[in-house]
Amino acid sequence: MTAAPRKSTSGGAGEICTVRIELSDTDPLIWRQVDVPTLLTLPDLHEVIQIVMGWQDYHLWEFTIARQRYGLPSDEDFDAGPDHDASKVRLRDVLTPRRTTLGYTYDFGDNWKLRLTVTSRRPAEPDTSYPRYVAGERNAPPEDCGGVYGFYKKLKTRDDPNDPDYKDIKRWLGTYDPNVVDEATIRATLGLVAARRTRRRRRAAKRESDGAV
Repeated sequence: MTAAPRKSTSGGAGEICTVRIELSDTDPLIWRQVDVPTLLTLPDLHEVIQIVMGWQDYHLWEFTIARQRYGLPSDEDFDAGPDHDASKVRLRDVLTPRRTTLGYTYDFGDNWKLRLTVTSRRPAEPDTSYPRYVAGERNAPPEDCGGVYGFYKKLKTRDDPNDPDYKDIKRWLGTYDPNVVDEATIRATLGLVAARRTRRRRRAAKRESDGAV
């Protein structure tokens, strides 16, 4: 594993940025936009992606930034592992001055490829919790549906009663609607993440205060 990026000295606890998340090779495009603290670690950012896409974190993942791979170390002998331990890297450590593009891969079987564009580093708004959902369009594919090709094939089969797999796929997809983003659930779940971050900050501040006494 190569050396981690140099830690950024800019951006305090109150700095945020905007992240646009696009699922590659989807037509029409499936995308989300969120505001997040730049102090998030890459595993924290992974959690945000899972929430806004409606996925359940069942599978392996990694980020690709400037041709370097960021993930969690593996004990598997066949896996060479990422170039960097993602848990030791914060988002602000890999940001460039204006616009930063990150690749993100989830589930190395279905191989979901996402493009993240990070812009607008700025102070957080007062009395606002982060991460915060901003906007999005179209439902993300269900887990384990066979990647982009399998996803669209299942949708096509569900709409064709003459397809021999029609009943099985219709049952498998259930009430899934490709056009609906469950924004209420996204906002509620991100709210839980934001509350957890607030509790961590308060505990850290209390420890620091107690240590100064």
